[in-house]
Amino acid sequence: MESWCSYLLFFAVILFSNIIQGITGFAGTVLALPVSLMLVGYSVARPVLNVLGVLSGEYVFFKNRESLNKKELLKICAVMTCGIILGILLKRYTVGREKWLYFSLGLFIIFLSVERMIRLFIHPKRVALKNDGTVRASPQKIPHPVLSALSDYTILICAGLVHGIFVCGGPLLICYLSKKLDDSREFRTTISMVWIFLNTFIFITDIAQGYWNSALFKILAISLPFLWGGMKLGSILYAHMNQKIFITLTYILLLISGISLAVK
Repeated sequence: MESWCSYLLFFAVILFSNIIQGITGFAGTVLALPVSLMLVGYSVARPVLNVLGVLSGEYVFFKNRESLNKKELLKICAVMTCGIILGILLKRYTVGREKWLYFSLGLFIIFLSVERMIRLFIHPKRVALKNDGTVRASPQKIPHPVLSALSDYTILICAGLVHGIFVCGGPLLICYLSKKLDDSREFRTTISMVWIFLNTFIFITDIAQGYWNSALFKILAISLPFLWGGMKLGSILYAHMNQKIFITLTYILLLISGISLAVK
């Protein structure tokens, strides 16, 4: 009975997290993972949520594929794939150290999300909205191109590394992408295509390493209606959301993601 209750709660978590995923194009896995680990364990939560990440990405992408930023997509996938491969190779060395890794990553994400919200609300002149609702940053000192590129690649490599180990590199990717893409539709479509590519890569490696069995596929099949329902509700909510609310929600979810990782 207790096991059935745990799985029912797991499916409810999938529904809620994919409402958020449908709105923003991210945060579904990061929000679902901490609770899911407690409910059904790592061996079920990680592979199932990974495949659901592929499907949720397809849901958003195919509805908005004309908004895809191909340049950023290629850069992100190429750099994060290197990080993911490194993460898969190093996964066995993280056993017993997960808590400290989550904590360090969580603190870093909390710092970045608070810094972004300060820019948005405390210094509104630095992040203004154009008439069409997209973001217009006020003139600031242009950073050194080499240092800026180094910072970008470092964040993406770390995002891939974390994603390869824990399937939750999303917050670091958001830190990068929210700085690069101003339009919410472009943001959602591009990041959704990233999940399709990267999570498919992880799914293939999971099969090769023997993580998947018939029982796990059954759980995945039961999860699908909850995924679809959450994505549908999220897409409806997104259609009635203006750009500033979208940006604010993005930073709030980034903060929540950081806190959930820090206290995991």
